[in-house]
Amino acid sequence: MNIKTLTVNGILAALYIAVSMLIQPFGFTNIQFRVSEMFNHLVVFNKKYIYGIVLGVFLTNLFFSPMKAYDLVFGVGQSVIALLITIVSARFIENIWARMVVNTFVFTFTMFLIAIELNLAFGLPFWLTWLTTAIGEFVVMAIGAPVMYYLNKRVNFKELVER
Repeated sequence: MNIKTLTVNGILAALYIAVSMLIQPFGFTNIQFRVSEMFNHLVVFNKKYIYGIVLGVFLTNLFFSPMKAYDLVFGVGQSVIALLITIVSARFIENIWARMVVNTFVFTFTMFLIAIELNLAFGLPFWLTWLTTAIGEFVVMAIGAPVMYYLNKRVNFKELVER
């Protein structure tokens, strides 16, 4: 990994943590609106962003989660699985908007892992928790898609880590 890619991913991890801090009360419950999850869309532009996203999720969960051990396994695991599915699917999908739609649905669906986590940690009902966390994830990812799309017009995310 070159120094530029490493630096950009470090900044991305820091941004993920900072944005997560702003909404901390709404990032770890059964009704989650972790706004920093919109950064997950960066992998549709370049798969190298996986490092910064996963590091950001890991550090956020390590330092701020009330369920550290659970979140380090389930939260980080859910992000890695969803990001890898999106990266693999991007090989077959040319259109950026289509990639973001797939990414949104992959992250929304895989929230069942967070529902399992919350069920184990707090005894919350699985199906209701999956529904509420999936809705929160869907809303953040759906709002985040056009934000990231238009930011890409100004910043060019693909080339930001490849130069």
